[in-house]
Amino acid sequence: MENIAIQAAKYATIFLFILYTFRCFGQLTNKNAQGKRKSLAILQRIDIFGIHFLGYAALYFCYEDQKYLFYYGVQVIFFLLFFICYRLFYPKAPSLIVNNMAMCLVIGFIFVMRLDSAKGFKQMVIGMGSFFVCLLIPRFIDKFRYLKKLEIYFAGLGLLLLILVCIIGTVSFGAKLSFTIFGISVQPSEFVKILYVFYLAAALERAESFRELFLVSVVAAAHVILLVASTDLGAALLFFVVYLVMIYGATRNRIYVLLGLFLGAIAGWSAYQLFSHVRTRVIAWMDPFSVIDNAGYQVAQSLFAIGTGGWFGLGLGKGNPTSIPVVVQDFIFSAICEEYGAFFGMALLMVLLSSFYIFINVAMRMKHMFYRLIALGLGTLYLSQIFLSVGGNLKFIPSTGVTLPFVSYGGSSLLATFLIFNIIIGLYLHLENEGQVIEKESRKTVFEEEYETFEEES
Repeated sequence: MENIAIQAAKYATIFLFILYTFRCFGQLTNKNAQGKRKSLAILQRIDIFGIHFLGYAALYFCYEDQKYLFYYGVQVIFFLLFFICYRLFYPKAPSLIVNNMAMCLVIGFIFVMRLDSAKGFKQMVIGMGSFFVCLLIPRFIDKFRYLKKLEIYFAGLGLLLLILVCIIGTVSFGAKLSFTIFGISVQPSEFVKILYVFYLAAALERAESFRELFLVSVVAAAHVILLVASTDLGAALLFFVVYLVMIYGATRNRIYVLLGLFLGAIAGWSAYQLFSHVRTRVIAWMDPFSVIDNAGYQVAQSLFAIGTGGWFGLGLGKGNPTSIPVVVQDFIFSAICEEYGAFFGMALLMVLLSSFYIFINVAMRMKHMFYRLIALGLGTLYLSQIFLSVGGNLKFIPSTGVTLPFVSYGGSSLLATFLIFNIIIGLYLHLENEGQVIEKESRKTVFEEEYETFEEES
């Protein structure tokens, strides 16, 4: 009976999630049909609560522990508040972004809770706290017009935090990633990447000469060098990719990109020669089964999990994803594919990409270069993080230890992702308000022209 319930919940979850995914792209393709988009958004929220219920029902049937019912009840209240708050504070916010945040949180809460209930509880608390901390960020972004004058503070604070990591950071899996404040582990690079985007946007917006671009590049290189010094090479790669995309977006000069790629190739070769754990990850990527007893174990188990899950998965709690080391952080996509199947995994990627579409759409519509570069930089950061995380799980690229936004376990990562999405919502609101002002001004101008014409004729 238990197995029948879990399998039924699995198929219902896959069906609802595929429906949700189609509705994502239905919202994107019905740009001018406001009523249609609202209907799709409401249906998506029904899908979210349905998947949430089915996930926790499966957990309860699998483990028969009352705590899952309690966690489910608390999270239902949270998601109701989540939608109500965004509706009250930001009625013009893009519903697709809000829904995708909630959906990815639901998937993350379910799977982290399934893999490690203690970490699942922490993830739930941090997720709720992050939501309330970031709730006013869109209003701040929309109203505060002097952010581009703070470039030196963005760079200074970011570099200071990275220096602190180099000095007092705790070594984890061969890299200095975090330090502890009042008993709470903080990974500064998750927040520095946002400061870094704001610095580059402000500096590139005003840079007009080669000398100014060179100085911007020196500061950007300082960020990357400090990350390399702390052997956080996954974050260093993220910072480097963001720099290349943003400098091209600001200058449209391909030579800078080609030069950056050349220097990046040299840096990658140097990292392979200098750091043993980089060589270990490359060997594990090239042929994990030849070193399955040592370096290749993690990647091999990830591939076994994805292959075992097939198209429809084994059912929540019926797989063995905990055999993958650091599964809740680095390899949660493999765990999802094992228990919910490849169809669910592909649909998850499409949902994540639909959010990226909104990011880029905001960037393309922005008139001010500073805001455009922020949206472009955050979009690149978000997409690169998805590519590095999922690519490492699938053995498409070497594993970098980068988390999957909203889904993987990690307090700093979760808070930083909330910040990124709320900044984009703020930029979207700024864009909408700016459009209304322009529309009012154009109407006033037409009226004035008609009045002047009437006076001349009189």
